[in-house]
Amino acid sequence: MSKKQDEFYFNNFIECAEFSCQAAYLLKNILRDFKPENMEKTLSDIHAIEHGADDKKHQMTDKLARAFITPIEREDIVSLSHNIDELTDKIEEVFIRIYINNVRTIKREAMQMLDIVIQCCEEVCSLMKEFANFKVSKELKNHIIRINSLEEEADQLYIASMRKLHTETQDVLEVLAWREIYSYLEKCADACEHVADVVGSVVMKNS
Repeated sequence: MSKKQDEFYFNNFIECAEFSCQAAYLLKNILRDFKPENMEKTLSDIHAIEHGADDKKHQMTDKLARAFITPIEREDIVSLSHNIDELTDKIEEVFIRIYINNVRTIKREAMQMLDIVIQCCEEVCSLMKEFANFKVSKELKNHIIRINSLEEEADQLYIASMRKLHTETQDVLEVLAWREIYSYLEKCADACEHVADVVGSVVMKNS
C-alpha cells in the first residue's frame, strides 16, 4: 500500500481527535463564563463540532469500504475511529445534560473534571499525531501511560465529587442533575482511555 494511501487513515484519526479538543475547549469557555440564557446557541455551536467529527468518521467508513489493503487491521481502524468519535459525542453530552437539567450555576468540581478531560483530549491528539510511526515511535508509550494516569485521576475526582454532592446537597433535583453531568465527564476520560487501549493493542499485534 502506498504511503499516500496510508496517510489518509492516520490523518483522519488526527482530524477526528482535533474535533474532540475543539469541543472540550469550547465547553470550558462556555462553562467558565456561564450564561444560562445563551444555552440554546451554545448547544448549536457544540453540535456543529460534533457534526464535523461525524463527517470525518463517515469519510473513514467510506474509504474503508472501498479499500483492498489497509495499514492496520480493519477492525482496529473501525474501533479507533468509533472511540475517537465517542469522545466528541460524550463532550457534547456533558453540555446537553447541563441544558436539559436547566442548570443555572456551574460547580467547581465540574470545572476540575473538565480540566482533566481537556488534558486527556490533548494527549489523544498527540497520540494520534505519533500513531503513523507506531512501529518505531519512542513517544507512543508515554502518551498511553499519560492518558491512563489522567483517567485514574478523573476517576478519583469523580468519586470525591459524587460523595460531596450526596452529602452536602439537599435539593434532590440538583443531585440528579449533577450525577448525570459528573458521570458524562467521567465517560469522556474513559473514552480517551479506550482510544489509548486500541493503540496499545495495535502496537502489540505488530511488535
